[in-house]
Amino acid sequence: MNAFTRRLGTASARRPWLTIAAWLVAATAVIALAGTAGGAFADDFVAPGSQSEQAMELLEERFPEAAGGSALAVFAAPDGQRLDAHRAGIEAAVARIAATERVTAVADPFTAGTVSADGRIGYAEISFDTPAMRLGAAPFDAIDGALEPARRGGLAAELGGDAAFINAETPSSGAELAGIVAALVVLLVAFGTVVAALLPIVLALVVVAAGVSGIALLASATEVSTVAPTIAAMIGLGVGIDYALFITARYRENRATAPDNRTALADAMGSAGSAVLFASGTIVVAMSALALTGMGFLTSTGLSTALVVVAAALAALTLLPALLALLGDRIDRGRLPLRRRREPGAGWHRLARHVSGRPWAYLLAATALLLALAAPALWMKTGFPDAGDDATSLSHRRAYDLLAEGFGPGVNGPVLVVVDLRAPGATAGDVAALSGRIAADPGVASVGAPLTSPAGDTAVLRVTTTTAPGEEATSATLERVRDLVPANAAVSGLTAMTDDLSRHLGRMLPVFVGAILAASFLLLMLVFRSVVVPLKAVLMNLLSIGGAYGVMVAVFQWGWGKSLLGLEETLIVPSPLPTIFFAVLFGLSMDYEVFLLSRIREAYDASGDTVASVARGIAATGRVITSAALIMAAVFLAFVANPSPFARMLGLGLATAVLLDATVVRLLLVPALMTLLGRANWWLPRWLHRRIPRLSYAPSRS
Repeated sequence: MNAFTRRLGTASARRPWLTIAAWLVAATAVIALAGTAGGAFADDFVAPGSQSEQAMELLEERFPEAAGGSALAVFAAPDGQRLDAHRAGIEAAVARIAATERVTAVADPFTAGTVSADGRIGYAEISFDTPAMRLGAAPFDAIDGALEPARRGGLAAELGGDAAFINAETPSSGAELAGIVAALVVLLVAFGTVVAALLPIVLALVVVAAGVSGIALLASATEVSTVAPTIAAMIGLGVGIDYALFITARYRENRATAPDNRTALADAMGSAGSAVLFASGTIVVAMSALALTGMGFLTSTGLSTALVVVAAALAALTLLPALLALLGDRIDRGRLPLRRRREPGAGWHRLARHVSGRPWAYLLAATALLLALAAPALWMKTGFPDAGDDATSLSHRRAYDLLAEGFGPGVNGPVLVVVDLRAPGATAGDVAALSGRIAADPGVASVGAPLTSPAGDTAVLRVTTTTAPGEEATSATLERVRDLVPANAAVSGLTAMTDDLSRHLGRMLPVFVGAILAASFLLLMLVFRSVVVPLKAVLMNLLSIGGAYGVMVAVFQWGWGKSLLGLEETLIVPSPLPTIFFAVLFGLSMDYEVFLLSRIREAYDASGDTVASVARGIAATGRVITSAALIMAAVFLAFVANPSPFARMLGLGLATAVLLDATVVRLLLVPALMTLLGRANWWLPRWLHRRIPRLSYAPSRS
């Protein structure tokens, strides 16, 4: 692996203009194609093999009118007024909505009787020719414009319902720019020169622009989740800067001892470049493992993120050495008047020696801290967020609140009971009795009149619950309704589908986590030719991830410090988040693990002294790892300002885990535990030593 990255970097450095031109052409082509041929993003929330999936497939086949997506145009008069006084504006808006592309029907609220008891709030149900998850955002932009006649008449007019919620595009907060500025400040302090600091930022921006454009092209060929670009950009920006930082820092370090810049760069590509290649490969494996869940939106998120990470690694291994070769000594241009220690790693060396002198004390204290932070995760409640969890600045959230006020919370998440009249079980004559049994359930507010397909072979009951879609009580109601229906009936609708999704993810999470742990253990064993080092890495990563889970629960679910983040209310953890979170974090934590362990292994192979090797490794990487962690945390924390609760949780959780991993784990747990293990760190059974391929950074002493 060392030889490969060295040759790749050297080849790029020998032909820098050709390499840069190739990158510019490729990036420009991808960005241009994305603008003309890029697809729309959509979410597939179907749990494979679930009852809700089977019911929706039946509806799409036999009763497409009932399977099509629906949204609600919600109108509200000012306090003390009734909608009747604004009838002309509402009817004009309904007429304009009916003329919108993809809309098949609109039910006038006055004709359909969908006006609240006090006459102040009403809604027009909008039917589409396509299931909600395949609509995309374009139809809703047009419908929002069609509501203007009602708004001009003094009404509040909002667009809500399932289809509007799942196709809503969350606006950017603009805080991402603050993350980049913070990263630049950290790089200026770390490198001390403007040119060296700007290089990783420029590289990361190129990677994110090309990578997100590549995701848009992927969306033209297959379904890609709406959250995929956000997560991929977040991770791509962080790793893009970090990878360039690792290699540039090693190159500048090598320049002090190498005979010339070319040799310094080649050596940096052979060492730090190998760490980058392996670290990026680990993230790609972790994100690709999301396909194990069988969920379309998770699979597309994993593949999209993996695509951007691959682009970041390629840029670091090819474009970066080309730029460094062209810059030469100019890498030190723009030197800042920062006070420097004579020995930059002296402080980290003393810290490592100090920890190694008291290994048990630091091991127990650090472990206790991480376990304390992880403790709230034991009370984590997961579910699928509904529109009521979004910011009140968004139209679908305001529509949600108005509907709940006028008609009860259950109207925001109707449930469909689909009866297959061809199959044994309930007949057409039994549907009325089935409707009565369902209506008698204490969690059901109402059951609509049965709808029958044109062929008379499928019946649909629309059920409104007494509780909001995302509440635990609604999940319990769904279970009772499923117990009430006969064998040829199934419960579906977005509320049922997301409930099935949460249950499916709960079952798959242990399998998913086990697969990532096993794959990471094997990869680390191959690289470092040790059984103990990968086992230690896996356990430590679990501790830092657990700590991040706990902080996320304490802040978002329990509300600790929520006012500092501008949260309007406490939130449950979205059921897909622990899975995505684990994949991203486990991959990212390997960046620092590999970078540190590779330096420790180099020192150990040269001296055979574990304590001294750990101290040298931390001294050589402490500043770089700390800088990388601060950069990554700054990028992630910028997303805490995003209006989306999902992005907020992901941003805070990832930033917490990265900081814990780079400080408590790398600076305290690693030296303490490796000191206690001594030579056992590098133990590998002889029979295994002979059978596994050699991918290590340096000759092994095993």
